[in-house]
Amino acid sequence: MTDRVVISLDAMGGDVGPGAVIPAAVRALSKHPGLELILVGDQAVLEGHLEPHRQLLQSQRLRVHHASEVVEMDELPSRALRFKKDSSMRVAIDLVKDGTAQAAVSAGNTGALMATARYLLKTLPGIDRPAILTAIPSIRGRTLMLDLGANVGCTAEHLFQFAVMGSVLAHAVDGIDAPRVGLLNIGEEEIKGNDQVKEAARLLHDSSLNYVGFVEGDDVYTGDVDVVVCDGFIGNVALKTSEGVAKMIAQFMKEEFTRNPLTRLAGLIALPVIRAFRRRVDPRNYNGASLLGLRGIVIKSHGGADAQAFANAIGVAVKEVEKAVPDRIDHQLEAQLNERQAV
Repeated sequence: MTDRVVISLDAMGGDVGPGAVIPAAVRALSKHPGLELILVGDQAVLEGHLEPHRQLLQSQRLRVHHASEVVEMDELPSRALRFKKDSSMRVAIDLVKDGTAQAAVSAGNTGALMATARYLLKTLPGIDRPAILTAIPSIRGRTLMLDLGANVGCTAEHLFQFAVMGSVLAHAVDGIDAPRVGLLNIGEEEIKGNDQVKEAARLLHDSSLNYVGFVEGDDVYTGDVDVVVCDGFIGNVALKTSEGVAKMIAQFMKEEFTRNPLTRLAGLIALPVIRAFRRRVDPRNYNGASLLGLRGIVIKSHGGADAQAFANAIGVAVKEVEKAVPDRIDHQLEAQLNERQAV
């Protein structure tokens, strides 16, 4: 990366706060030479954590922007929006709004982050609701999935907009020329699903997107589709279920490899394979969910992210800035709407 990219970080958000954000910032700066980071939060607290990194502060690649308040993880989004106007979360997004930063990253309260980002940055023309997108590991690489919880009730038009946004991101960030888009459904047959999904399928079929039809839950992991589109309620349940299954498999493997001396020996022999497997499915490598549909870039990190995971979320923000994702979504959606009007 050669061009200058400036990203603001909500340094107080999440379960760990500065303890994860600051080492993550140091990692990100070492990986991206043109990157500059603004740590937003309580100045006294942050400067205490930054004592070992004085050299970075002097280089101006890392600086502190004071914010006196913190949005709690269990705080109502409406309360955070109304009463926490100097929160680290809000100030980080404000820096994107006024052009000081090109993206914001937070591990804080998801509902408050979405509400604040939508209020401050507004949605792109033609986008009714922003959506949460993240990458999920698959057999052939990764699958992009949205919405993952921002929108509980979605119309066919909303699902169509999600498909456009996901397709743009897959093309811009993953370099896929014609991303395969599928609608998550209870079966692949055209007669299955509710009215919203069936109507969304019609809209996608008539568009120039590379729509491959209905997909089922297991298709998320096969690599046969690049973008999976669904209602936020369904998407969030699917994501949390996947996380639970992954934890169960890890626990079962641990129990079996420590059951007796023979299995412990087998585990020792298989250790290189186990470590490779862990790296391949490590959720930290997929941390960083995009809030798509906004006029700016906002990335949501997992609340319990450690330094490695939060650094990955910063990396997601860097890619979206470099690829000008909001502008691409704006242009693609306009083109799709013009196509529909021309028919």
